[in-house]
Amino acid sequence: MPASTVHVGFGLLLAAGLLGKYYDRTALLVVVAALLLPEADALAGWVMAGAHRTLFHNYVFTAVLAAALWWDTRRETSWLRGRFGTYGVRVAWVAVFAHTFAHLALDWAHLDGINALWPLHDEFFRLEGELYVSSEAGLVQTFVDLEDVGFGGGASRAETHVATPADPTPDSDPGPVDRRVPIAVGGWQLYLVAVGLFVVVAKRFQSEPPRAGSRRERY
Repeated sequence: MPASTVHVGFGLLLAAGLLGKYYDRTALLVVVAALLLPEADALAGWVMAGAHRTLFHNYVFTAVLAAALWWDTRRETSWLRGRFGTYGVRVAWVAVFAHTFAHLALDWAHLDGINALWPLHDEFFRLEGELYVSSEAGLVQTFVDLEDVGFGGGASRAETHVATPADPTPDSDPGPVDRRVPIAVGGWQLYLVAVGLFVVVAKRFQSEPPRAGSRRERY
């Protein structure tokens, strides 16, 4: 599965692009915390079979967060806007976006996928397939089976175990356990981590844009 460092690398890219003028150290910390939140369900694997990639790795949890945020920020007496202003609203939305696309979406496409609709529906889904243009068949996609778009075929929570350093194996093996903390599994993951860190460092050396009417802007 993508390591937490990979999620962070991707999340840093999203934060740099979406925070705009609200980009600062505090905003980055909030975004990183939000996108790492799903990893907390790995600890629940000790008492709940298939907890990892289920409890917090689902779009139902994200939809509830987004709905609550939308409801609060639409009110005239918004708690978030009243306490943190427009800054807080922007950071919160970017955090939800990073949580969804820099973590859930990446895990959706790896190993057994995620229990995307839990607790409404207990089934792991994985995004896999191809999308290409063929000179003979035209546009071809295999991500969605248009002849069978219903549920079924995926494993349930009790049938699925995704290894983590906290819970590497579902078996009670009396022998030594190899607990691995992945940093990058594959060249593309290392590349994404490096690019994310590079962007954060580069942002620190960027100068502020010139003010309207300044000499630099006029000439």
